[in-house]
Amino acid sequence: MQEKSVITRTITTAPGVYAPGHLGELTQIVDFDLVDLVLQETGAREKRLRLLPARVVVYFTLALALFEHCSYRAVWGKLTAALGPLTPIHPAASSLARARRRLSAAPLRRLFETIAGPVAGPGQAGSFYRGLRTVALDGTYLHVPDDEQVTWRYPKRVGELLGFGYPLLRLVAVVECGTRAVLAACFGPEDEGELPYARRLLSCLNDSMLLLGDAAFDAVEFLREVTATGAQFLVRSSARRRPTIQRRLPDGSYLARLAAPYRAGHGYSTLPVRVIEAWITVTLADGTTRREPWRLITSLLDHERHPAGELVELYHRRWQVETTYFSIKATMLDGRVLRSRSVPGLDQEVYALLATYQALIRTAADAVTTRPGLAMERISFTVLLQAAADQVTTATGIHAAGPDPLLGPIGRMVLDNLLPTARRQRVKARSRKNPTSKYGPNAGKHPQTTQTYALSVEIHVMEDGLASRRRR
Repeated sequence: MQEKSVITRTITTAPGVYAPGHLGELTQIVDFDLVDLVLQETGAREKRLRLLPARVVVYFTLALALFEHCSYRAVWGKLTAALGPLTPIHPAASSLARARRRLSAAPLRRLFETIAGPVAGPGQAGSFYRGLRTVALDGTYLHVPDDEQVTWRYPKRVGELLGFGYPLLRLVAVVECGTRAVLAACFGPEDEGELPYARRLLSCLNDSMLLLGDAAFDAVEFLREVTATGAQFLVRSSARRRPTIQRRLPDGSYLARLAAPYRAGHGYSTLPVRVIEAWITVTLADGTTRREPWRLITSLLDHERHPAGELVELYHRRWQVETTYFSIKATMLDGRVLRSRSVPGLDQEVYALLATYQALIRTAADAVTTRPGLAMERISFTVLLQAAADQVTTATGIHAAGPDPLLGPIGRMVLDNLLPTARRQRVKARSRKNPTSKYGPNAGKHPQTTQTYALSVEIHVMEDGLASRRRR
């Protein structure tokens, strides 16, 4: 006699034509009321009920970010796979494309702005430094289709004779260290530098934060705007600066004043800072040694409360923003070019990517709260993404259920597959170069394989200034 197991499951979702509008367990973060609210605020709610209501199209657009490798019809199939007779229609790809155009980018932008923000609770490992919430700022590129409807806004890079590579979209974001939650983001053509985009994000800062940034953000006027928000800063300075030492401090750092460019009617204004100069030596597992000078400038002037050695070590957290971009570009997009072939469609798609990413991070943060002392850096984003995608296909967890609403199937999955407690310091192999990069080949300048390394820091004033960094 053949034995069988029968499992009966009840699926609870929205009624009628709204049934396909869900995101599995992530619907608890991006819930029906929130989506209806942003549709109302942006004027995107339909005037008559359609077979593809605006709410459903919002969830469909978010699902595109979860299933980047799938076509429109395949993503619709993921949303309706477990619904059976509850599925009201089976739209063609052209119908889904028109529905996206009707929706516009405004609801997705408002949705992202609503769920963006820090998620770390007090004392969360890796997110605070002496009471200050550490956040990192940086930019990256996304590839967009090589299409005439796009290249007028996102032109291709041009060589001596012709353009090359895919057009690029510049994305700049402020990310919470430790959790990698996105506080704010903006994007546009790459011909506008990172600094103008960064200025648009300063409203997300406040006096509880410490901003980390690389040498692209060491402009005096920009740092003055950062301090005007109440936030502190710790950024890497370029070799072009030659600060005049005003006072040497016992920890090897010194106080100085940075001069801003001359402004008619205002003259030369200055910004008081503390400067930390150090030699950083990286010794790889194969014995290769790389040594380079660093100069950090900070608004934290008290050397006793904020020792130079701690700040040099703290600056390494800036790479949290790089990890965020890797999660979006390599894990979610899997290195693919964005799928939209119009500028409004690209705006909508990028905001959907950011909103979906932030919903994933908030779900992980909820799971971490069930285990006090657990660092969110131990959460595998790959496992998180796959677990969330599985809940969409099975339509699981659309409404909170169970004794612990903060711990659903996604949370249990990521907690059962934590990364190691002691993370090794490793450098990634960088022998290959993106074909659209403006930098030359880096063969021989970086390891050909991923290796562990040891780091040593020597803090002292470099009387002759810093040598210019070699080209990558």
